Amino acid sequence: MNDAQAAIRAMSDAGRDDAVLPFAVEPLDVRGRVVRLGAAIDHILKQHAYPDPVSRTLGEAIALTALLGSALKLEGRFQLQTKTDGIIDMMVVDFDAPSALRAMARFDRARLAEAGIEKYSSAKLVGSGHLALTIDQGGDMSRYQGVVALDGHGLEEAAHQYFRQSEQIPTFVRLAVAESVTVSTGTHWRAGGVMVQFLPVSPERQRQQEFHPGDAPEGTAQAEFIEDDAWAEAKALAATVEDHELVDPTLSSERLLYRLFHERGVKVFESLHLRDQCRCSAERIEQMLRRFSPTERRDMTGDDGMISVTCEFCSVRREFNPADFEGQDVDE
Repeated sequence: MNDAQAAIRAMSDAGRDDAVLPFAVEPLDVRGRVVRLGAAIDHILKQHAYPDPVSRTLGEAIALTALLGSALKLEGRFQLQTKTDGIIDMMVVDFDAPSALRAMARFDRARLAEAGIEKYSSAKLVGSGHLALTIDQGGDMSRYQGVVALDGHGLEEAAHQYFRQSEQIPTFVRLAVAESVTVSTGTHWRAGGVMVQFLPVSPERQRQQEFHPGDAPEGTAQAEFIEDDAWAEAKALAATVEDHELVDPTLSSERLLYRLFHERGVKVFESLHLRDQCRCSAERIEQMLRRFSPTERRDMTGDDGMISVTCEFCSVRREFNPADFEGQDVDE
């Protein structure tokens, strides 16, 4: 598909929710992606019925995963996972290429109630720990995992640190989550995000400021660092984006990019549709249960005589009759 065809296709998707739109600002040597999530994230969050602060934080993680995972072209899996000491001590978001998302969070309800957080802060809720980003491209391809510290600064800053440490690519990320309320349809979750990366031909231009030498003698001066002018401009323009612009259902991704980069010219490419879809199935769970011994399955059986399994990701509850497994196990 040539640039003209891609532009026409992208414009036909104007205002489209549940999509990632790649773009480039060639005069500034930057590329990036915009994600807009509507029905998909609304379904993911509502099926869990988390408290609003938890839903908003998980929504940020989903938007970030969509931005990063959509780099996988045809197959593979991308996973974002946090483990921390915060009220939300774990989040897992899976992206199955080319378009499937699922997510879950684990949190301490008592601590959340005690904290009384009215204006949520994802950084405060997540706390300190680590963020792991895992790429599994399947087949014979090597599995890759990058880990970055979460030290109370939230997911946006963690993404910046990841690209700075692991990829050495100057990157800007902004995420937003909100509830949209209409008289006709009620309340719905929305999320959005934008990622901009500096990708010049010369690696020297990508050079970033060195980390502070923490073990250096007191008074040690760091070498002067001058940021590339093109990246400084691109980052400044991207930073003008407002949260409400990222979640506004009436503002298309194309129009948003025009607002940000029209002075330099922005080119958009074919968008990628996203959907919420869990990997779980009755068949997979049945196979898992067959790997347990009869004694273990008896311990799982409830008062109604059935084994009940609820998926942590999609909240679907399935029941299995222990009698269906009899005579199919090796001797204990």
